[in-house]
Amino acid sequence: MSKKKIQLPQDWLEHLEPEFEKPYMLKLKAKLLEDKTNGKTIYPPGSLIFNAFFLTNLKDLKVVILGQDPYHGPGQAHGLCFSVPVGVKPPPSLQNIFKELKNDLGVSKNASDGNLESWAKQGVFLLNTTLTVCHGQAMSHKDIGWEQFTNEVISVISREKEKVIFVLWGSHAQSKIPLIDERHIIVKSPHPSPLSAHRGFFGSMPFSHVNKNLDKEIVW
Repeated sequence: MSKKKIQLPQDWLEHLEPEFEKPYMLKLKAKLLEDKTNGKTIYPPGSLIFNAFFLTNLKDLKVVILGQDPYHGPGQAHGLCFSVPVGVKPPPSLQNIFKELKNDLGVSKNASDGNLESWAKQGVFLLNTTLTVCHGQAMSHKDIGWEQFTNEVISVISREKEKVIFVLWGSHAQSKIPLIDERHIIVKSPHPSPLSAHRGFFGSMPFSHVNKNLDKEIVW
């Protein structure tokens, strides 16, 4: 991830370019290269690690949904939290998100289409706090430096934008609240995972909460 290889939309790069030359990022790059050298498969593919930044420019950003790390199965991760490419069966958490969307707004989603790019293109920034993972090993790239980078991303959004809606599902996402200025809006609930969705995610109506705070509603 040298400076030559990092390409982000200019409005993100203005604020984030210095991060790519910091010691933590150089160590992160070395870790990814080490894993590849050792034959490990890393998700998402390199070209999609920063996919969320390309689909949602900082200037267009209205909403942030925070995830934790990418899906670790083949063909699932494509750089947007909770999302999977067209044709990949939505994982359980995403299925529960769609159930709540149906309950909240009456919007039904195709059971075989878990691609959330249409949300991203409307200003919903779908950010995992860890941007890569090894095949079959959830959280395998936790604490290698990504959190420092994404903490800076959250801080940039908080500093540079006005009245962004942060959708924080679960304790991990909610641990980022100290990075968010009070002028922004926080929508929070338990995580949509099957382990916790019945403890308050279902019935939390996050989508209508978001739309009532926007001048132009998101078409979920």
